Amino acid sequence: MVLDPQRWLELRRFRALFEAGAVSLTEIAKETGLNRKTVRKYLSGQAPSAPPKRTSNGRPRKKVVDEVAPLIDAMLRAEILIKGAVVHERLASEYGSTINYQRVKLYLQEARPRVAAELGITPRELAGLHRRFEVVPGAQAQVDWGDEGKILAHMGIAKVYSFHMTLSYSRDPFCCFTTSQDLQTFFDCHRRAFAHFGGVPMSIVYDRTKTVVRRHVAPGEAVPLHPEAVGFAGHYDFDIDVLAAYRPTGKGRVERQVLIVRDHVLSGRSFASIEEMDAAFMAWVPQRRARTHATHHEVIGERAARDHVALKPLPPTPYLVAERHLRPVGKDCLVAFDGNLYSVPARKVRPRQLVEIRATKTQIMLHATVPDSGGQTLLAMHPRAVGRRVRVVEEAHWDGLPTGRGRRTTTGDVPPQPRRERLPGEEGGPLQALLSRAAATQVEVGRRPLSVYDELTGTRPFTTHPATEESL
Repeated sequence: MVLDPQRWLELRRFRALFEAGAVSLTEIAKETGLNRKTVRKYLSGQAPSAPPKRTSNGRPRKKVVDEVAPLIDAMLRAEILIKGAVVHERLASEYGSTINYQRVKLYLQEARPRVAAELGITPRELAGLHRRFEVVPGAQAQVDWGDEGKILAHMGIAKVYSFHMTLSYSRDPFCCFTTSQDLQTFFDCHRRAFAHFGGVPMSIVYDRTKTVVRRHVAPGEAVPLHPEAVGFAGHYDFDIDVLAAYRPTGKGRVERQVLIVRDHVLSGRSFASIEEMDAAFMAWVPQRRARTHATHHEVIGERAARDHVALKPLPPTPYLVAERHLRPVGKDCLVAFDGNLYSVPARKVRPRQLVEIRATKTQIMLHATVPDSGGQTLLAMHPRAVGRRVRVVEEAHWDGLPTGRGRRTTTGDVPPQPRRERLPGEEGGPLQALLSRAAATQVEVGRRPLSVYDELTGTRPFTTHPATEESL
């Protein structure tokens, strides 16, 4: 079979990748739509090294794309990653070109690297392909989440997630199932994975999940990491490797494991709890380790043994992962967090003072933002409340505050106290008479006619008309 120039050019771009072992003949045949034998013939050097380029008269054949090549090059210089469909659309709408889209696409495959070299930049995408990489034992692991949906909905659990960690050298898997993807759960799953493997890899690959990346940034900028992720990685002594946005092929090993676990562990089965799902995975692990992997062509368990030996040892104490928040202290010495209230010592805080809350899955720790004279910041520690609208108070925190015991109140249910009779010879003073209602009723009050007050003020006394009195 003799390829036409267009198909030959399309096949030629795979030569370097094939010689480097990055792609197989089957993958190239699938990508180009050619027979596998034809691909082998042209990439192994058995076919002509170049397509026919000359006509019968010996002059170079003129290409249709040559007429619009300067326009395409100009578009590439303006945007090196411009898509072929956009180039073809603009050629047709702005310049009235009738060139075929396939010719534009083939020309871009040749022109894009050339123009990028002229501009001194490297395109971030090359025909959707990626470079395969291999690592040494213990060098890397990859982490990802899987969404298992409503697999436990019949037990009242709305959603279940699967956490996956895969050792890149051996493809040895770890998986556990959770009902949350929060910060504490994420790194608790890490600790379980490290215990499962018996050590810590030198680096872990993540996508831009919010438990690792503090915020998203533009391509090429430094990625700000979550403080707890930095602290956790420093405690266990591994490097964080964050992928570029929208690059799932960078952690293809664990991406594939999510599907494998879903098919071999969960498919066609019913479970009653998270613990049953974890037990089902652990029961399947020996079967997985006994298989020969299709990529490295070795038994996964044998390769995993070398992987485990090269891992770093676990630290003697685990890292305590906590959410950190700033909250003000109320006048009642209570701090609100997650719909609940927690007390702090009244003698160590003031109203509206900001305190730092460090919340784990089981504890709430309240710290001052400025250390005291002894260098300590811890104010109080409480068990984390379950539910909402719960008050967690330690009575000793209110020492020194008014208790309200001096107030005299009655609810109407207490019988009235009998009045104490005055002893013979006991006389009450003027103040006692004012304070005692019974004594006040016995005070003699002088009575005078109203005319006395009229004379004192010099006003005319009020009189009524006789006719009015008679009419009344």
